[in-house]
Amino acid sequence: MKKIAVTGAAGFIGSNIAKRLKRDNYNVVAADNFYSGTFKNLIDYKGEFFCMDLASDDLDPFFGSDALFFESAITDTTVTDQEKMMKNNFGAFRRILEFAREEHIKVIYASSAAVYGNIGAPTKENVKLAPLNVYGYSKLCMDQLASYYIKKYGMDIVGLRYFNVYGIGEQHKGKFASMIYQLACQMKEGKRPRIFTDGEQKRDFVSIDDVVEANIRALETENNGVYNVGSGTATTFNRVVAILNDTMGIDLPPEYFSCPYDFFQIHTEADLSGSRHLLGYNPNVSIENGIAGYVEQLGFAKSV
Repeated sequence: MKKIAVTGAAGFIGSNIAKRLKRDNYNVVAADNFYSGTFKNLIDYKGEFFCMDLASDDLDPFFGSDALFFESAITDTTVTDQEKMMKNNFGAFRRILEFAREEHIKVIYASSAAVYGNIGAPTKENVKLAPLNVYGYSKLCMDQLASYYIKKYGMDIVGLRYFNVYGIGEQHKGKFASMIYQLACQMKEGKRPRIFTDGEQKRDFVSIDDVVEANIRALETENNGVYNVGSGTATTFNRVVAILNDTMGIDLPPEYFSCPYDFFQIHTEADLSGSRHLLGYNPNVSIENGIAGYVEQLGFAKSV
């Protein structure tokens, strides 16, 4: 039985990956320091767990692993403390890569569409990167370091640039959860959903189910590199509100307000040509079906 390590396992994506791997009968070793995660995501996880700080603690629990999923990060994109962001995201990743090189462990890691900034969409992986905040920059540095380790040491490393992921397991993130979750919560309380003027900004919203499947493909592939993981389709915030209204059986029009951030992305959309061809990734959850299923899981769906 292959041994697989998952860091950031109490977080949104990491917990879903760990539980999927366990269901697939891998020997899973999960780790988290609970900075961005929650114990609630691990209650139904049946594998081994270690509470540890990847930037400083001993990495002995990962010895003997065949692969390691690096899902650890400060995920709050509004953090402006550059030293804190870089030490937690990039510094820990450098340490993990060096450990994996010495122990001959494959690494699959979480990158982000934040590396693209506002360079236009749909975006391919080989465009010039222009992150708008230090979170995006930390991911850019991770991509560059991964590329260096692949070329210099011939390591097996796959990076996944997540777009706007939504689904069960993100609830603990509060205002940093997906807009789909935040809007659904507002509407469940009978409040008009608040979105930036004029609601026509677009996001590539991708279901957690598709994201987990992309990670499984990354584990199985022999093609190293970094790949986009999105739905391949951009949806406006106005459209998200309309789907939520329909799914929840309500009729609450948006309340528009001005965007307070200068690093706000106007349009994100993944070009999946590389992901499909080299990773074998094929998302199959539409925005309509994804939101409907999520709303039902949350207990927000309209009664019939």
